[in-house]
Amino acid sequence: MPPGRPILLVEDNPDDEALTLRAFSKNRIENPVVVARDGVEAIDYLFGTGSHAGRDAALMPAVILLDLKLPRIDGLEVLRRIRADERTALLPVVVLTTSREVQDIREAYRLGANSYIRKPVDFERFIQAVGQMGVYWLSLNEAADATGNGY
Repeated sequence: MPPGRPILLVEDNPDDEALTLRAFSKNRIENPVVVARDGVEAIDYLFGTGSHAGRDAALMPAVILLDLKLPRIDGLEVLRRIRADERTALLPVVVLTTSREVQDIREAYRLGANSYIRKPVDFERFIQAVGQMGVYWLSLNEAADATGNGY
């Protein structure tokens, strides 16, 4: 897939981060990847604050891959803040987590997640899942900006 807008990967586990980046590479997903290692860093990136002060906050990611179990601010709170702000309310958010807890799945969808994917333990299955996710969210999906228009 040709490079495009960045992917925001919100992941605190270095092994899962490395596996995800490797899966992107194997699937020829060439979008730049911005990694936020906790919820605060994700929020700072999206809104151009804190450690990302001065970033052009008008350039939003094509998709946010959001883990739930994060330090400082958990993934559900990050999702809540994304959906509460008109600048980010329509961004595609895919929860990518190991959690199988029914309450996490329900709450993620209640808060506006576009998709909930449990990370496969098997790396080959993970590569497949990332490839399918990339085709859909980066090639097929028609995204809308904060005004409801396409990007």
